[in-house]
Amino acid sequence: MLVAANKESDTIVVQIDGELDHHTAVLVKNKLDDMLNDQGIKNIVIDISDLNFMDSSGVGLFIGRFKTVSLRGGKLAVTGIKANLHKVFEVSGLYRIVRAYDTVREALEDIRGC
Repeated sequence: MLVAANKESDTIVVQIDGELDHHTAVLVKNKLDDMLNDQGIKNIVIDISDLNFMDSSGVGLFIGRFKTVSLRGGKLAVTGIKANLHKVFEVSGLYRIVRAYDTVREALEDIRGC
């Protein structure tokens, strides 16, 4: 599991590689929540193009971070959804709360209104 995150203005851009399950979701959650302590953070873009697996713990991770940014008037976006993960997003209803994009650049441009 690799998690890389950086702050770009009022947005956290996160790349998750590997598997997002009950063991690794806690690590990602802690990293994101530490960054979200900065009240200037409004949006999150999560790139999962190198994510191979996600279970319900991953779904919970997305829902929890959505709630946080929503309270700030922000958005949660995901990029690079593979076919096997598309089904998880579809069945869980994540597409109702998460905006999906092909690339991080597209997500950032839309979120920022560029």
